[in-house]
Amino acid sequence: MRGLASFLVAVALALAAPVAASLPEPVKALASGWHTLGSGEARFLGLRLYEAALWVGAQGYREDAPFALALTYTRGFSRDTLVSTSLDEMRRLGGADDARLGRWKAELERVFPDVAAGETLVGVHLPGRGAAFYHQGRLSGEVADPAFARAFFAIWLDSRTRVPALRSRLLGQAS
Repeated sequence: MRGLASFLVAVALALAAPVAASLPEPVKALASGWHTLGSGEARFLGLRLYEAALWVGAQGYREDAPFALALTYTRGFSRDTLVSTSLDEMRRLGGADDARLGRWKAELERVFPDVAAGETLVGVHLPGRGAAFYHQGRLSGEVADPAFARAFFAIWLDSRTRVPALRSRLLGQAS
């Protein structure tokens, strides 16, 4: 009975801890000293949606340096849901006009897969170049547009984000 109790406590602690997805090998080559700056979870109406971790190189978080945002989903989402939610947030934050959002929609549909619970998407900010996306460690595509990259990562990192507590945790500003 004591072994079962220890096992249940260990499982509960593992489920409570943020998931720190590892970075795909091609991402590791972009900078030295990769480490997680912060992590946390996103919830909607009390439901856990995903665990997020912001990875930075030895230089720390800077918009002119590579960084990676890893999202490990706790439930499945269709590509259409990921695309429409991303575009809605980019529009809300004023990242682009309708013509540009239309182009970005096509790009997101190309690089985003459907995701199942437990799967990880990693978005990599490539300064001056755009963004690359990895699903389960494999490159799913790149968007060669620096304005897209700024607008996309602003969903989580802009001060006007809908998830300010997660932003603080990602940036290492809250425990």
